[in-house]
Amino acid sequence: MRDRGFLHQCTGIVDLDAKLMEKDNDEGGDVVSAYLGFDATADSLHVGSLLQIMILRHLQKSGHRPIVLIGGGTSKVGDPTGKDESRKLLDDEGVERNIAGISKVFKTFLDFENDDDDNSAKNAAIMVNNNDWLSELNYLEFLRDYGTQFSINRMLSFESVKQRLTREAPFSFLEFNYMILQAYDFLELYRRHNTTLQLGGSDQWGNMVSGTELGRRCDGAQLFALTAPLITKSDGTKMGKTAGGAIWLNVDKLSEYDYWQFWRNTSDEDVIKFLKLFTELSLEEINKLEKMEGSAINQAKIILADEATAMLHGKECLVQINETVQNMFEGAGESTDGLPRIFVETSDLEGDGKRFADLFLELELSKSKKEARRLIAGGGAKVGDEKITDEMAALKIEDFDGKTEIVLRAGKKRAGVVELK
Repeated sequence: MRDRGFLHQCTGIVDLDAKLMEKDNDEGGDVVSAYLGFDATADSLHVGSLLQIMILRHLQKSGHRPIVLIGGGTSKVGDPTGKDESRKLLDDEGVERNIAGISKVFKTFLDFENDDDDNSAKNAAIMVNNNDWLSELNYLEFLRDYGTQFSINRMLSFESVKQRLTREAPFSFLEFNYMILQAYDFLELYRRHNTTLQLGGSDQWGNMVSGTELGRRCDGAQLFALTAPLITKSDGTKMGKTAGGAIWLNVDKLSEYDYWQFWRNTSDEDVIKFLKLFTELSLEEINKLEKMEGSAINQAKIILADEATAMLHGKECLVQINETVQNMFEGAGESTDGLPRIFVETSDLEGDGKRFADLFLELELSKSKKEARRLIAGGGAKVGDEKITDEMAALKIEDFDGKTEIVLRAGKKRAGVVELK
């Protein structure tokens, strides 16, 4: 994990390393249960969460037990970490809807089934919801039992708190409680599932250390916290964010083709780092790819895109994606099955037709009409193989010329289909 770039900070790293290795000793040590928390702030996770999911996957493949903690309770409070203002509070219905959306992806990356034929296979993943215990807390009892374990002086020293106070941004008492609830989650998971390791991003370090200390003070437990670095791209932007919006993990929010293209468009500077973090290629194989130079590095990008997409969406989708890419950029055929698609009525295209800028926006080939017009003005927009030269130009019914669909292209690597109903 260190060699792949997952390790940032860790409490008691020597003891934790020994504990994780016990399973392979002659004495046969216990399986280590480790958890990661995911608040239900949206109805899908995006690529920014993928690093943490990969850590759970590696943990399980090493014989240990991953626990996915869904923050059904903490989502109602809102994590203040890295925020200049309070998160929008969600109602119960919104939280449940988001939980249903984000839960799907974990079953793709983790094995939640025990192997009944192998008594040693006790590392099946489990998914839990902290609303199960947080919603049952009695406020006065909770304050009495655990309030004395937290120092306000210490809490004010955490970076996430200091940033909000330095910027004089509003910081509600509700949000201030978040770190206490996160620490209590760790104690509760230790008691329920013998969980001894919490995993998370480096921005969660203070909250995670509070959890290890609460376990020690209340139950005399030796608990560990291990953080991974926050991953940014070589241009300094956050992982998972693009000009076109978030790179969602749910297929109903982002197609397999667009997901593949995200990885294919990785910069030369990032491709080796991303191969280590987001694929299961061996380090030996990746080291060979690292020696590629010039245009040959594009082959490494294709391998990254294939491996990352297959892990999320299955290998079967690669056939259609690769055919689509070949058809689009090498002129070998006309299949458009893998492209994003919108449908229009004949009546929409009669008279003045429907402006290309609107169509590019609907196909998510641009994030605004203004951007679509800039694309056209810069010569990067095409209908079929012909450039669109007029920013106010529109698609009309006669442009179909007996066909049922037309391909719109944005630059060299993105395209979408307008199909007649």
